[in-house]
Amino acid sequence: MNSDYLRIAKAIEFINSNINRQPSLAEVAAHLNLSQWHFQRVFSRWVGLSPKKYLQLLTVERAKLLLAESQSIMQASDNLGMSSSSRLYDHFVQLEAVTPGEFKQRGAGINIDYGIADSPFGDIFVAATGRGICKLSFMDAPDLSQQVADLRRLWPDAKLIHQRPPQLSLISEIFARRTTISEPLSLHVCGTNFQIKVWRALLKINLGCLSSYSQLAKDIGTAKAARAVGTAVSANPVAFFIPCHRVIRHNGEIGGYRWGVTRKHAILRAETL
Repeated sequence: MNSDYLRIAKAIEFINSNINRQPSLAEVAAHLNLSQWHFQRVFSRWVGLSPKKYLQLLTVERAKLLLAESQSIMQASDNLGMSSSSRLYDHFVQLEAVTPGEFKQRGAGINIDYGIADSPFGDIFVAATGRGICKLSFMDAPDLSQQVADLRRLWPDAKLIHQRPPQLSLISEIFARRTTISEPLSLHVCGTNFQIKVWRALLKINLGCLSSYSQLAKDIGTAKAARAVGTAVSANPVAFFIPCHRVIRHNGEIGGYRWGVTRKHAILRAETL
């Protein structure tokens, strides 16, 4: 696993746990058993700003402000008649859902390649059909059997093949924040009609923007179904590229994340700075 991410994750957990008393650089570095100089260098290289500046940004009030700003951006985009296809995120992520007939077949006749790769946010498990990525999970432990079991539950009758999916090179390009991507990233997901609707809505949340569960429910025309929307968000099978990490509670709290709240903090800070 990316050793820098492990250090940053440990630092973020410590800062979050002690946010009210604003821990010093020396205190955080000591918690990681690193010198102040080395910790500041690693942290600044990974996050893009100093630990002190990060600590200043890591507040509920800032998250609430960003949430309000994001909603204003979305409203302005709608007023300008911007379609979802004109948004940056949709330019390189294309979601294709299985048909009702394919859903009933439970993956029969489909070959799925799977493997493990690294990312700036830790190791990832990636699985792909011939039509796109069908599962991407962050891994906190090298337990491939558990990942394969989860994949099997999504695609019970598919043929699972332990070999490197061809999309891994493209995934690396996107994680590296290349200004130009060689081709769109295709996702091939299996879910209920409601889940697919929620996942498509997640793709419309621009990089650097946030939404709330209640706002997302309004966006898809089910204003009273925020809890159901939250359940669909948590069932998202493709981490990061279907950006469920961009949904927070309406009061500005980060809230839960299927792949860990610390990782959600790290991803959001990387995207919103």
